[in-house]
Amino acid sequence: MEPTTRAHSDGRVELTDVTSLEGSRFFNSELAPVPVEKRTWTTYNYFALWMGMAHNIPSYALAASLIALGMNWVQALLTITIGNLIVLAPMLLNSHAGTKYGIPFPVFARAFYGVRGANLAALLRAFIACGWFGIQTWVGGEALYIIVGRLAGSGWKDSAVVLGQHWTLWLSFGVFWVIQMLIIWRGMEAIRRFENWTAPLVSVGFLIMLAYVLIQAGGFGPILSEPGKLGWGPDFWKVFAPTLMAMIAFWSTLSLNMPDFTRFGGSQGKQVKGQILGLPTTMTFIAIVAILTTSGGSVLYGEQIWDPAKLADKFASPLVVVVALIALVLATISANLAANVVSPSYDFSNAFPRRITFAVGGLITGVIGILIQPWRLYSDPNIYIFAWLGFYGGLLGAVAGVLVAGYWVVSRTELKLRDLYTEGGAYWFSGGWNWRALAATVVGAVLAVGGAYGGPFPADGLIPFLKPLYDYNWVVGLIGAFLVYLALALPATNKEEISERRSARRVDPAAVDG
Repeated sequence: MEPTTRAHSDGRVELTDVTSLEGSRFFNSELAPVPVEKRTWTTYNYFALWMGMAHNIPSYALAASLIALGMNWVQALLTITIGNLIVLAPMLLNSHAGTKYGIPFPVFARAFYGVRGANLAALLRAFIACGWFGIQTWVGGEALYIIVGRLAGSGWKDSAVVLGQHWTLWLSFGVFWVIQMLIIWRGMEAIRRFENWTAPLVSVGFLIMLAYVLIQAGGFGPILSEPGKLGWGPDFWKVFAPTLMAMIAFWSTLSLNMPDFTRFGGSQGKQVKGQILGLPTTMTFIAIVAILTTSGGSVLYGEQIWDPAKLADKFASPLVVVVALIALVLATISANLAANVVSPSYDFSNAFPRRITFAVGGLITGVIGILIQPWRLYSDPNIYIFAWLGFYGGLLGAVAGVLVAGYWVVSRTELKLRDLYTEGGAYWFSGGWNWRALAATVVGAVLAVGGAYGGPFPADGLIPFLKPLYDYNWVVGLIGAFLVYLALALPATNKEEISERRSARRVDPAAVDG
């Protein structure tokens, strides 16, 4: 154990003298290891976090889009459940370092990419989070637009069109954006408190919508008997693999940056239990609600409407619409702050620790989230699942492969905490970059997304012979990068260990003379 660190009986490690790092250009107070006495999050905090992140409009739309693509309710639920169980594994593996050392994701990545090279992994994750922030803000603004429209009348909903959308929809989008920026400006503790009190409420809107649809459709019978278009033959299995990867990709961002939250964990057991109770259960719940509601909407309106705000707008009861969508707006703010603002705030701060604070990083996230034009990403389930989710899922799978291989196999969960913040230490590698991690990430990413096809990509794939791998992009990226990193890093690590053992056995001449 380093002389500047203290190991506690429960395995958690902390720095004993953080002030010695304050002169480092790779350090600021928000990236610093959290002291053990401030690691207070409980099992409920993590369960509430997941309830807040999972119960939101894009999570609903993810499940509903499977119905729109032709699956029946059994196929859609099976796809989502398997995807969530798969992504939970790397999520828990990467969460361990956050709880043990009190460090956020970009600092954790320094151990394998290098103190400077970690910016590659962190900013890749950050820009994807910006896209998600934009999508969540757009759908939240859309819900706000419908709520006000039901209360204010047709003048609001039928306002003049500007740049392809009603100006009142743009206004709703802007208001929703400002509300979130005000919360993030108050810092991480404000987010935690917001998650805690909204978590029990966020399911209300979806349950109201489901109840309304069930009553109007005449119960579960007509909904569950609604046939899918794919059957169980080749048409289904052709869609199953890429949609399963999309389900995994939906949370692949969190599988990297969960240390941003687990760094506050009261123990490994608390964060593990909270996540196991949180992710599979909450996502399965929202999937069941989305599948039943979308199928019911198909029975009632003759079309599969995968956007819950647009479906709710068809309801005859203004009260049902307003109450349901207010709950959905709260749910979307809760999810967006936790899943899509916390991580990039840390990531941008990691790139320029002396200039960018957590709050400024959140503001940058909000601005980029608008520039990405989220209304285009969310406009079509094929673009949403196969282009957006599929492509970035493969990229992040490669990063996850490096982190899991590096932390659990190469380092065996042992990190030199102080060196994560210093120049010239164990994680400086070559000028702050670890070429082995970069090479593994590139190879894994090319294998995963080199064959990207459909949507904005060529029909034969970017690299035609890799096209068959794209349907399994996240798995291919993770396994490819995992194996390449081990092949490059283990020999070097073994040589270092042999050298250290020889140095330890070497007899000091001064001791012999004495």
